[in-house]
Amino acid sequence: MAGSEYSALGFAELDDLSASAYGQAVRLGRFDRATIAELLGLTTPDAERAEQVLRHLRLLQPMPGDPAVLVPVGPDVAAADLVGAAERQARELQQAVTEVRTKLLSLTPLYFEGRRERNRVEAFDLIRDAALVQSMIDERRQHCRDEVLIIQPGGPRPSEVLPAARESAQELLDRGVRMRTLYQHTARSDLPTRAYVRDVTAAGAEVRTADELIDRLFIYDREIAFLPERSSPDQPPGAAVVREPTLVSFLCQVFDYLWDGATPFEPETGKAPTTGDDVRHAILRLMAKGYKDEMVARRLGMSVRTCRRHIAEITEELEATSRFQAGYNVARSGILGDFPIALDTGRPVTPADPACR
Repeated sequence: MAGSEYSALGFAELDDLSASAYGQAVRLGRFDRATIAELLGLTTPDAERAEQVLRHLRLLQPMPGDPAVLVPVGPDVAAADLVGAAERQARELQQAVTEVRTKLLSLTPLYFEGRRERNRVEAFDLIRDAALVQSMIDERRQHCRDEVLIIQPGGPRPSEVLPAARESAQELLDRGVRMRTLYQHTARSDLPTRAYVRDVTAAGAEVRTADELIDRLFIYDREIAFLPERSSPDQPPGAAVVREPTLVSFLCQVFDYLWDGATPFEPETGKAPTTGDDVRHAILRLMAKGYKDEMVARRLGMSVRTCRRHIAEITEELEATSRFQAGYNVARSGILGDFPIALDTGRPVTPADPACR
């Protein structure tokens, strides 16, 4: 124990000089300040200080019948005299702590019963204040113990949010929290997003991409989930905060299903890639279903302009003269594997086909 801790407890610190003075007092049978100072080569102030320390530690006590004479006592006697009161207080305090803990823990069944009742009544809360939602998410992130699951649809992340996202992810990973995030394939071609993914995966995060995702989703410790509120376009969205165990478990299963079918995002340091096979496959699949450009863009998390550029490239590569012809020929060619065809004609589609006009 350090000297400051001794002082805080009201105990003097036994130093080497005082210990030597105590040894001489034991040999002499009494504490004679002048004799001990001479034997140890001490100055008068040093001998006085040693005497004060030994008296404070109860190692020197007045002789019965002659209080002016100080005699040394055994260390066990001094310890009992010095710390007896403190030990008694410690025992009483420990007993009081135990009683308080026992009384509080007796409320545990009542607490969990109340939680079960509340969960049945309040499966989720709808929070319309975006600032409050962010505050709740920050609070859950700070107290996250084991795992966070994230779905971020919509293609690349806005570059202005990535520094804060990187800091938050690093804080979670430093605490040993497992972090898994799903993006759409279109995020792979965005340089800021790729740099962010490269940093967080190097720190231990796991990131995958899929062609299509459900809405934005945050799940902490498989206990609480945040879903975006369906709000008007002119105001920031709030969130549905889900706590009911069955609903949270279902959302976790949805995430795990999407995760198992997704592709690991392993960003490279070189030149940004062109449209990958995954994005191309997704565009072809939606074209074969007959979706319009706007719907394809929305479902794949890209701008309509970018989507149309990719569709034009694909149409040109397929040597089709129309978007419909390209989608139809893709569906019948087997490029996408087993894909149901709504039309029952067995002939190939040609530019002269009325369906292509």
